[in-house]
Amino acid sequence: MKFPRRTFLRAAAGAAALSCASRNARAQAYPTRPVRIIAPFPAGQATDTIARFIAQSLSERLGQPFVIENRTGAGGNIGTESVVRAAPDGYTLLLVSLSNAVNATLYKRLNFNFIREIAPVASIGGATYVMVVNPSVPARTVPEFIAYARANPGKINMGSSGSGSVSHVFGERFQMMTGIKLVHVPYRGGYVTDLLSGQVQVVFGTIPTCIQYIRSGMLRALAVTTAARSDVLPDVPTVAEFVPGYEASQWYGVGAPKETPAEVIDTLNKEINAVVADPNIKARFADLGVDATPMTPVAFGKFIADETESWGKVIQAANIKVD
Repeated sequence: MKFPRRTFLRAAAGAAALSCASRNARAQAYPTRPVRIIAPFPAGQATDTIARFIAQSLSERLGQPFVIENRTGAGGNIGTESVVRAAPDGYTLLLVSLSNAVNATLYKRLNFNFIREIAPVASIGGATYVMVVNPSVPARTVPEFIAYARANPGKINMGSSGSGSVSHVFGERFQMMTGIKLVHVPYRGGYVTDLLSGQVQVVFGTIPTCIQYIRSGMLRALAVTTAARSDVLPDVPTVAEFVPGYEASQWYGVGAPKETPAEVIDTLNKEINAVVADPNIKARFADLGVDATPMTPVAFGKFIADETESWGKVIQAANIKVD
């Protein structure tokens, strides 16, 4: 049976429109089932806490459960690889952080390429760290600490959460830019006890970990690591006020497997940006020392690439190796 040309063209156009409408309907319907957010660090850590804030808000906004799954190990690489290998359908996401950028250079043999195989979805925010010393250190400012370290090479212990950890690389950048040499002491179970007792003298730590000890006088804050002062510690200067160009901050965001549909990424970006702009979420983030920094997927991708390159240079110059 033959169709007239005009009838055929109308039918073809209708089929194309129906197909397009079907694709649009699928995109608009996302998500239609629960979404997993892989947090590659243990429950209770900042990464996990932030992931849960985001998951709860997305569940409320999008009408489907966003469930946190902790997949820990290898400095976050196990959880990251699980997302790299997941279906690129928007139903498995990754809570990304500075550790992902650091690990790209720190680990010589990874089974994935973070930059190429995780699609940037949305930035969540950046966290300020604080340079603190035990009160036994006779330095009340960064310049005084630098002078003291130069006069006592190899005698000042710098604690961290482990080789290649955020606190470690922040301290290494400080040493590189000031020309001092500290003795790195990595910890797995936490450095606070030894810092308070004076067995380690300096740490680049998170504000939530250190602030109660700063306020009680048990630790002395010399500077914060970000370019701007912290609202939580407004009287504490930045490192950059004494060491021009120094800047270091933890950051968090969301990623997805490469080839995740653009319309899904756009939906998630829009919703996550709305979440981090919410005053209630901002207040909860502030308690963790995190400032909301929404970005487009493209801007977040460039930011990740820049951070990976920048911290890669620190790791190579300091010859940092995994424990």
